[in-house]
Amino acid sequence: MIEKIAVIGSGMMGGAIIKSLIKGKIPAASITAVDIQADKLKEFVDIGVLTSNNNAKAALEADIIFVIVKPGDVGKVLKEISNGIKGKLVISAAATIPLSYLVKNVPVETKIVRIMPNLCVMVQAAYTAYCCSTNVTKTDKENVKELLGMMGLCEEVDEKYMDAITAVSGSGPGYMSIIIEALTYAGLKVGLPRNIALNCAAQTVMGTGKLVTELRTEPSKIKDMTTTPGGTTIEAIYQIEKSKIRTAMIRAVEEATKKSQSIREKLDLS
Repeated sequence: MIEKIAVIGSGMMGGAIIKSLIKGKIPAASITAVDIQADKLKEFVDIGVLTSNNNAKAALEADIIFVIVKPGDVGKVLKEISNGIKGKLVISAAATIPLSYLVKNVPVETKIVRIMPNLCVMVQAAYTAYCCSTNVTKTDKENVKELLGMMGLCEEVDEKYMDAITAVSGSGPGYMSIIIEALTYAGLKVGLPRNIALNCAAQTVMGTGKLVTELRTEPSKIKDMTTTPGGTTIEAIYQIEKSKIRTAMIRAVEEATKKSQSIREKLDLS
């Protein structure tokens, strides 16, 4: 049986999730895009997705509810939909908001999944970590894994890792954009046309990620596979290591992790 799905918050991330589900063969007519801004819903009407500006009604009529809103709006949305989610799966993508808060603000029978996707959902190449409330069943988890798998790679994790995952993966496309941009400029510096430099850089970063995940190997082994004595790669690696890029990346992730924690501390989660 096809589950009815409501996606509350149909902005950039919510919209990307909807499109990934459709590409994953979920019928558009079984999905309801929900947003208070009507202009965000027009594109979904055009592709056959149901639309609504009523959170409570959409949740009541759905079997699975994605809540894709800002952390500060989660409590308000959960209150609005509470009468329609008893016994259902509610999947929250709000960064920093813990399971304990989500569980506390829904009916007891509601099954909660907290996810941390990233922008790569837009091209079905995301890494999405998820963790579940204790009442989420094995069958529920299989359904969740199937849905999240339509967006890219997904993995169940202990919730204690979510701040770090937010820093590494949630913010990761921002870091990788800098790397791709730097490689593109480097290509321009040595005479490549702009379009060739950009495509070369972007495809190389994407392909290297696939080598690691599909071959299930360490990045160091990929590096060794491309390095020959006295060759171009070892010369380039020597220059990169002098720039202390590793230290910069580690510091960036450490600070982003701390920021995720501090954002949660500033929210009123009482």
